[in-house]
Amino acid sequence: MMTVYIEMIDRENDCTVLQGRPLDRACESPFTDRGLPTFSDLACLVAMSCACLNRARYSIVPNRPCECGKSARQHSWAHLVEARILSLRNPRRLILTFLFSGLLSGCAMVTVSSQGPQQYIAMRRGDVLSTGRLSAATRDVVRVAALNESACQREPQPCIDAIASVNGIDIDRRLASLAELSLQMAIAQTPTNGATWNDTQFDLWLKTARYSYAFLFLGQRTAGERAFEDRQTQVRDYYNYAVQELAGALFLRGALDSESGGGGHGTQFIAGWSIHLDLHRVRLPEGVREPREVIPASRLSFAGLRSIYRRDGLGAELVAVMSEPSQDGAAGSDVDATAGPDLSQPATARPAQDTRPFSEMPSPNVTALVWFSQGTLDEVLRKRDVTLSVYDPYREERVEHHGQTVPLAANFSAGYGIWLARSGFAGQSLRTLFGRSRGIDRPRIYLMQPFDPDRRIVLMLHGLASSPEAWVNVANDIQGDLLLREHFQVWQVYYPTNVPILVNLARIRRAIQGTLVHFDPDGTMPASRGMVLIGHSMGGVLARLLVSSSGDELWAAFKDTYVPQGTDVDRADERLNRLLRFEPMPQVERTIFIAAPHRGTPFASNRLSRWVANLVRLPLALLTEIEDVMQTATSLDPQGKTFHVPNSIEQLRETDPMIRVTAQLPASPQVCFHSIIARRRENGPLEDSDDGVVPYRSAHFAGALSEKVIVAGHSVQQTPEAILEIRRILHEDIETIDARGKVCGAAEAR
Repeated sequence: MMTVYIEMIDRENDCTVLQGRPLDRACESPFTDRGLPTFSDLACLVAMSCACLNRARYSIVPNRPCECGKSARQHSWAHLVEARILSLRNPRRLILTFLFSGLLSGCAMVTVSSQGPQQYIAMRRGDVLSTGRLSAATRDVVRVAALNESACQREPQPCIDAIASVNGIDIDRRLASLAELSLQMAIAQTPTNGATWNDTQFDLWLKTARYSYAFLFLGQRTAGERAFEDRQTQVRDYYNYAVQELAGALFLRGALDSESGGGGHGTQFIAGWSIHLDLHRVRLPEGVREPREVIPASRLSFAGLRSIYRRDGLGAELVAVMSEPSQDGAAGSDVDATAGPDLSQPATARPAQDTRPFSEMPSPNVTALVWFSQGTLDEVLRKRDVTLSVYDPYREERVEHHGQTVPLAANFSAGYGIWLARSGFAGQSLRTLFGRSRGIDRPRIYLMQPFDPDRRIVLMLHGLASSPEAWVNVANDIQGDLLLREHFQVWQVYYPTNVPILVNLARIRRAIQGTLVHFDPDGTMPASRGMVLIGHSMGGVLARLLVSSSGDELWAAFKDTYVPQGTDVDRADERLNRLLRFEPMPQVERTIFIAAPHRGTPFASNRLSRWVANLVRLPLALLTEIEDVMQTATSLDPQGKTFHVPNSIEQLRETDPMIRVTAQLPASPQVCFHSIIARRRENGPLEDSDDGVVPYRSAHFAGALSEKVIVAGHSVQQTPEAILEIRRILHEDIETIDARGKVCGAAEAR
């Protein structure tokens, strides 16, 4: 018996796939050791050799580990480029070798096979970022440059030097390959434990960004001409990733301290590079000098946010987490029951202590770019002078450089998600309701993005025992809608829901006015006009009162309900007037009520609610202040019976005198109203339906321009149907103003 052994080599992975495999085991007729092999024996040998190269179904390649640690079937058939005879245990092996070599030359070396969608995407899009392996495009350049692919994968620098100087490769292919090889080298030599970089690592990442930048802006074709090419998308990702890593490393180095360069402009000298810092396009919250963290948005994953809204483009999408300044007055002692900022003082005259009624977004979304020197391609590749610029993606959508305009990358959800995830609102709102420590005792306005004087405000008010978390997907979807984002900025009110409704109303009104005055003292900016209120549950009741006129109705109800008969009341008392007399906010032009109990709810009177209401505790300072007001504004005997202050749950009962009066107050004719109402069951008369908490008869508002009824529970604001209706109303609002040049008002048909 003659046994033929062959060897198969995978040149791509530089390893042996098959070694010492008896070829005759797969032949139907074994080779004979008598005389020369028969024609059928040789035909079998040639056919099987071709099978190894051409991926025939009767391939002899076994499914066993080979030298490079992979199963033989894991090798690409295009890479099995060599099969040779190892030994012939027969005196006639020389003759057989010549015959085998001659017949083997008849095997087809170019074949075709079909690919599935996964293989297609892997071939076209796979690269060092997505798979850890060089892309097919870079491997092609390596082969054209007569370099060993495996060696370039292991040691990129010699290949980088060779490709940079070899002839016969066009500029775009050369730059793209240099960018990917540099990125591979930078990743391999950079620790993943967040340690501070050394100079070598900075140099590698800056070179990656520079090669990518040169391809995007100084290649043979413009970015627009390559718009549909996978290769440009890959190189853009190399650039964005390099900038992301550089921004984080510079932050750890302390380079982003706004004082380091004088008002946000500084220069760092690292590894022979001059790195200029340009932070003037973003405004940090007042009192904040530098970020506490710089987090790449690409590394974040959120549960609870239904959608992540982004804009593809150039730049690293980052979240700059700030250290919030102290907020005296946001928690702690509760002074005047209607206390608020002194609006008679301009913002510059206020004390240094932070008593402002608002907080700017503590984790704003920003986008970072690295610009290289203007000039020719050779000049850019030679110079070591760069600028790191940080942009506000809400204000800037595009950037221009080297005569080309490209979209600015952005993430509009990451900063909002981090703020909510770290806020602790869920526990704090319940502690507040029951008067526990570490709650809040007065309203605060939260700006979801840096204040923009040219965008109108959507102001959201949550309901009982709730917080800004109630608006998680509403606010996110508004900020993710391109048209709405261009016209509106989102503010959210966070207020203590245990406090009486009229006390909260006075405080919220003053907090809104104080925030507007802080940013727009003259009230002339677009942001100070055309405000849209959105209120859920008790927040809807507050929203309605913000655009209502009290007249003398509340004074009369107050005297009849809380003042003993025959007792005089001083109507000139300023503190009581703040609670009982008000006019519509002139800045508001539209209001959306969501499951709002305008006329109270029987749910607040049932046994469970009465039990919960007994657990609600009002701040002691508030009780003391109201007691003092009653004694000074009336002729009540100070030694008399203690005055009972109703909490918010008690005031939401259908039988409460104040809720009955507020339901009848006239709303501003200059404001458009919309209602979103929930019902638990689809069947049955609408008038008899409820959402489990608020009946339809209480949520219905007779003057509404639109009324959307959704089959859902009381937290209907979280449903996609409600969010879609809110967006429809806001789009309609934009169209109305654009078409008629005025806000919604009395001229609109009701």
